[in-house]
Amino acid sequence: MQYLLKNGRLIDPLTGRDEETDIHIVDGKIGRIAKNLNVPSAQVIELKGKIVAPGFIDLHVHLREPGFEYKETILTGCTAAAAGGFTAVCCMPNTNPPIDDESVVRLIKERARIAMNGLVDVYPVAAVTKGRKGEHLAPLSELAAAGAVAFSDDGDPVHDAEIMRRALEYASMFNRPVIQHAQDIPMTKGGAMNEGFTATRLGIPGMPPVAEDAVLARDIQITKYTGARYHLAHMSTAGATAMVRAAKAEGLHVTCEVTPHHFSLTDEAVSDFDTNTKMNPPLRTREDVDALKKGLKDGTIDVIATDHAPHSFDEKQVEYQSAPFGIVGLETALGLVVTELVNSGVLTLSQMIEKMSTNPRRIVNLPEIRIAEGEQANLTIFDPAAEWIVDVQAFKSKSKNSPFGGRKLTGKPVGVINNGEAYWI
Repeated sequence: MQYLLKNGRLIDPLTGRDEETDIHIVDGKIGRIAKNLNVPSAQVIELKGKIVAPGFIDLHVHLREPGFEYKETILTGCTAAAAGGFTAVCCMPNTNPPIDDESVVRLIKERARIAMNGLVDVYPVAAVTKGRKGEHLAPLSELAAAGAVAFSDDGDPVHDAEIMRRALEYASMFNRPVIQHAQDIPMTKGGAMNEGFTATRLGIPGMPPVAEDAVLARDIQITKYTGARYHLAHMSTAGATAMVRAAKAEGLHVTCEVTPHHFSLTDEAVSDFDTNTKMNPPLRTREDVDALKKGLKDGTIDVIATDHAPHSFDEKQVEYQSAPFGIVGLETALGLVVTELVNSGVLTLSQMIEKMSTNPRRIVNLPEIRIAEGEQANLTIFDPAAEWIVDVQAFKSKSKNSPFGGRKLTGKPVGVINNGEAYWI
């Protein structure tokens, strides 16, 4: 592989570099970075007006394999990731069997190594508890040794305070974060959308925001007591945003992520009863969306992650309350981030790249990506000005459950390069 990336705008938050330049890539490594390079033997890719960034990583993806391959496989999930501009994903443990045994970690890593010749790195997130049942800790030491980068029972919370305490203590021994799905189960039982005026108008049982806030408040106290590392998945409420901001100001090791759908939509999107607007946590109010955007702008929110949750067409074609939670997000993330955050002035391009590359890698202790001569090329290339219409039938994901079909977005991936492989879109 030999490419000459011409006239791209290189943005590297780690070094503060932001300039138009050429990049010569040979056998997966960066040979030279300079203006006006001429390499007759290389394939020239003209990138005038395009951004060259350190490879994006999605900290929160459901690949469904093993056990639910009819929704997604490691191969189709990696292909969707590449098409969305990601060179790495962290896959959640609600598979069958769950990722609560080192053999499952090894299985996922081996299948990811083969998929697309290893273009997209896959980092398993292992379960906190055996079977994700919340009763007994999983073998965290063995899971970490096998390659798990974090621990989470995502899809379900770690509801028992003592289990959470022990999980945080043990995870800190391996320098791994615990990722919490903050939800008080009894408070949200039977709920299908955000509790409030819209839910009442539609006659749909609600899930109150305090169900997220209450679990987070408890967890922050346990994190303070243990001194461990805690990461809040898919934060959705104004209250949670305020609590994370206060925890950071106190110096606690608390980080968080937000999804594109939670800063792009409100619970009003449920009004047409499209089951592709059903996710957990649910879409919240305009006040919550505004708080999330403020948290993104002031640095309270560290990461933008998709919570890519594939479901089959038949599973979503039921009554709203009966449909499963979740939507796919890998292939719309970049467009939503540019459209909703960059173009509106919430984030700069550099800040966007930090939240989609630099910060998530730091949270799960992955090596920093350095765009420098002699380094392995791990790059995401995108056009921040490209306008496109979301066509869910064109998704590379095996599932098409997205509420954004037909929406016009700005910002589109051009290609990714990683592990000596390239994928051009």
